[in-house]
Amino acid sequence: MLGALAALGVIASEMPMMFSIPLALLAAGEGIRLARRELRRPERKLVIAADGRATLDGADIDGLRVHWRGPWAFAQFRDAGGRRGRLAWWPDTLLPRDRRELRLAIPVIQAAHSQPAMAS
Repeated sequence: MLGALAALGVIASEMPMMFSIPLALLAAGEGIRLARRELRRPERKLVIAADGRATLDGADIDGLRVHWRGPWAFAQFRDAGGRRGRLAWWPDTLLPRDRRELRLAIPVIQAAHSQPAMAS
């Protein structure tokens, strides 16, 4: 959709037609290429156990933190090799029941890993 809008935007601009038509075709083609790439991307499965352990696609992950910015959710974690990973959910990619389940599961993990309130 954005590729088509970009193509229409280029054509509607005051650019000479001999430049705007090829550029519009390029923008539309790039939009199609990006859409196909996203459709081929495999679905990820994040599982948070009641005891606070988390797995992503069956592999254990550590340090799972989820940040909420309005309707968007962003997760940060480290895999078994110590590499950082990130996930992001837009409002249309996470069903309301899954969003609620994620909100309910995360505070348990963050509370278990929080620092003590008093100096020892």
